[in-house]
Amino acid sequence: MFLGLGTLAAGLILFVVNHRTSAQGLDISDEDYENGAKRFAAVQKKVTPELKRLFEEKELKWGAPIFIRAFKQERQLELWVRKGDSFVLFESYFIAGTSGGPGPKLRQGDGQIPEGFYFVTPRQMNPQSNFHLSFNIGYPNKFDRAHARTGDFIMVHGSDVSIGCMAMTNTKIEQIYTLADAALKGGQKFFRIHVFPFKMTDEAMIQHSGHRWFTFWQNLKTGYEIFEDTKLPPNVTVKDKTYHFEEQD
Repeated sequence: MFLGLGTLAAGLILFVVNHRTSAQGLDISDEDYENGAKRFAAVQKKVTPELKRLFEEKELKWGAPIFIRAFKQERQLELWVRKGDSFVLFESYFIAGTSGGPGPKLRQGDGQIPEGFYFVTPRQMNPQSNFHLSFNIGYPNKFDRAHARTGDFIMVHGSDVSIGCMAMTNTKIEQIYTLADAALKGGQKFFRIHVFPFKMTDEAMIQHSGHRWFTFWQNLKTGYEIFEDTKLPPNVTVKDKTYHFEEQD
């Protein structure tokens, strides 16, 4: 019991220190930092000028739709932005904190990061996060529920530690969150986030051909290849416990 209380106390101290550090980085008071709206307003003021400069440099429209891909093995999160009739890569971010191994999330508490096709609506955005800023990827989706997979609150968030989520550091989540917010306020009803075990090249699939999840990964690879070929994320449905894909018009 004593050890449990000690661990809890250490966690609370770290939480307070991190929040104070984050508040100082945004040049706002601890009190204002505790208000999610004021926190994100300070983040926007801090990062938007440079992001808009980069958008102008890349000839991108501010508030254009976004798309996110993540690769667990490479610890890489890609943020793509709509430009004309397709998406172009804006930035690839290193995922600072991960957990688990290859394969999908199966149950609450298993420490796994999900694999599959998810989407984020405005109500899944959380500026009040205990991890600076975050958004819920939408696990479990229809496919996960069809396979009786459990768990919830799988996030992309700040900080550099995580269990079952993707921790991006505070600096990186400020950019990612701001671009996602701009896209949603610019008219995108939701943005897709596709999570893969690794970059699903033919060579990588051969290397993993004996893995227990190989058949599942073959299903994921179909959606991966559509985006690789068209630079448009496919429309994804679930039928007979399997992902089905249609190219966007």
